[in-house]
Amino acid sequence: MISNEQVQRIIGSNAQDDSGSKLGKVGQVYLDDQTNEPAWATVNTGLFGNSESFVPLAQASVDGDTLRLPYSKDKIKDAPNVAADGHIEPHEEADLYRYYGLQSGTETSTETTGTRDTTDTTDTTDTTDTTDTTVGHDTSGPTTDNAMTLSEERLKVGTETREAGRARLRKYVVTEQETVTVPVTREEVRIEREPITDANIGDATAGPAISEEEHEVVLREERRVVTTEAVPVERVKLGTETVTEETEVTEQVRKERIETDGVDTDVRGARSDERR
Repeated sequence: MISNEQVQRIIGSNAQDDSGSKLGKVGQVYLDDQTNEPAWATVNTGLFGNSESFVPLAQASVDGDTLRLPYSKDKIKDAPNVAADGHIEPHEEADLYRYYGLQSGTETSTETTGTRDTTDTTDTTDTTDTTDTTVGHDTSGPTTDNAMTLSEERLKVGTETREAGRARLRKYVVTEQETVTVPVTREEVRIEREPITDANIGDATAGPAISEEEHEVVLREERRVVTTEAVPVERVKLGTETVTEETEVTEQVRKERIETDGVDTDVRGARSDERR
């Protein structure tokens, strides 16, 4: 039994089950409305400790900074779901007492450590709370109430922009043979003879009658002169365009389904196919 002096000590401490396995942190401690003694504690259980399970403190003990509980981890995790809102309603407390095999805060259970047998051999009083009008009750653990919530995964597909490649524009020089026809001129010597006429008789007799003479003519010709010049012929640059394509995404998603046990087909009606 935990005393009032130990309450603040165990809040936030680690809890262990009857085999010494770590359960989680102790969340809250609830006092009995009649005796004002510590009666219940909540222990963080479930995935990532996001659920609180109620555990009786009748046979609990404190060892250093650890709260030791005389129940198995599975027993505590599967305790009836009670909201940790600061107060336990009478019918909720009755459910917890029945589950742990206790009555009015006194241990009368014949359950051995680590089992699920909660048969009470010392008292046959019916402790059913007749004020609870809920049809059915939870038998699977603290994560559900009187109704099941069906969930399913849905694909959420988006896009992200990433680098798919690179394109480069590079200029380089090549040498090609080009042939161009160019006309060229040259002078050639030819002999021109003129008969002596009255028009040129004077030029013909201007010099000595008999002499030796020499005439010279300069011959000219054109030759090819080749040069190059760079001229712009075209501008080239890189651009991009956006092309939209339709693609399909295939992925596995999980969906929850319900199957019924012990329910007539007539009652289930059109929902009888939920077991598919």
